[in-house]
Amino acid sequence: MSLPQDELRRITAVQAYEERLLFLLLTLRSPGVRVIYVSSVPVDPAIVDYYLGFLEDPAGARGRLHMVSTDTPGAQPLIRSVLNRSRVLDRLRGLVGGGEDAWLLPFVVGEDEHRLAEALSVPIYGPSRELADLGSKTGSRRVGEEAGVPMARGFADLRSLPEIEHAARALNPGRRVIVKLNDGYSGLGNAVVETAGGRALADSPTSFSAHGETWDTFADKICERGAVIEEFIEDRPLYFPSALARITPGGHFDVVATHDQVLGGANADVFQGCTFPARARYRRQVSECAERISRVLAERGVIGMFGMDFFALKTDAGYRALLCEINLRIGGTTHPFGAALLTTGASYDPVGGTLVADGRPKHYAATDNCASSLLRGRSPGEVVRMVEQLGLGFDRDRRTGNVLHLLGAVTEYGKVGFTSIADSTKEAAELHVRTLRALGAGR
Repeated sequence: MSLPQDELRRITAVQAYEERLLFLLLTLRSPGVRVIYVSSVPVDPAIVDYYLGFLEDPAGARGRLHMVSTDTPGAQPLIRSVLNRSRVLDRLRGLVGGGEDAWLLPFVVGEDEHRLAEALSVPIYGPSRELADLGSKTGSRRVGEEAGVPMARGFADLRSLPEIEHAARALNPGRRVIVKLNDGYSGLGNAVVETAGGRALADSPTSFSAHGETWDTFADKICERGAVIEEFIEDRPLYFPSALARITPGGHFDVVATHDQVLGGANADVFQGCTFPARARYRRQVSECAERISRVLAERGVIGMFGMDFFALKTDAGYRALLCEINLRIGGTTHPFGAALLTTGASYDPVGGTLVADGRPKHYAATDNCASSLLRGRSPGEVVRMVEQLGLGFDRDRRTGNVLHLLGAVTEYGKVGFTSIADSTKEAAELHVRTLRALGAGR
């Protein structure tokens, strides 16, 4: 992925994360759709078979699916590998053909993604070069201000450690502040600093999200990439909802889902999974803020799917949602939402904030981090069969069960992801826990 590589490599089995968009193979249900799926290593045929198995006509779908690999594991971002290989570029041009109704959907939209789109003469379903910064931490605060949504107190567009120090003094925070790199993701690129005692930030107790980070390395990244500083929200209980939205090329925008994020790591700020929908107690506030943000982005000309992360905290008057950040890219909640949407045939009810299929609501719990020694060494096909034999697979008639992802991480790392879909929040949670235990991760 076209993200900072030093942090990306800290994610276990990160190579398999390029499989996150395989749920889009389910769009082959429509006979007019063709999918060209590009990866840096070949996707195991058993994984492709697994996704096509959700369709009524797997053989027909396979004829409209083209799996293309650059055979460059871990060397550099996938898009750069494609651009550097004329053979791969020529093959993609041939598959795209005239490209009149084709488009490019990358995980992240950056300069290289735009170069590839131009090389293939197809548009990107994502923001233009000029608007990409609206998805940075600094851009998020500016959009939030324009949209009039609440945010934690803070300062943006900081380019050096002295600027961070000055902003921290002006902020006059409570016990802690959080410094976030502009292009950090999944909670990586953050530093939580204890501010008591009047010491300089670099001399204060600090917890970095990225293992092995120091103030020397972090200060260099601040100069290179920019950062924001915000007061650390100490309120408890504190919840971490998010929203998904889309903007079409015509400027129409929709909020299509809300989630509660499951976080972990040193500062409990690294994405581990999610549940859908967000809790009813603050779902409306999150949706309203997301709609106001989406309107601003649509007016600016942004196109594509994107996510917004929030804090939800209890007040005397109820619950309040604070914008944390905007991610103008595919995020951790996109693939479970897409999998649930396409396997159940549901549609989103904006009034209730739920997915509805055949008059029944659909709820789910998802994880990216089911890891156990029981799984290590097994093939993707073996894990698929194990889940099905345990009665934990997807039931087409009831439109409930598990949809697996990150299967490419199973053999070497014993890691897999899955989305547990059911007719209620309770049933989805119970199925999720039962599956974790069956796979050896919940014991």
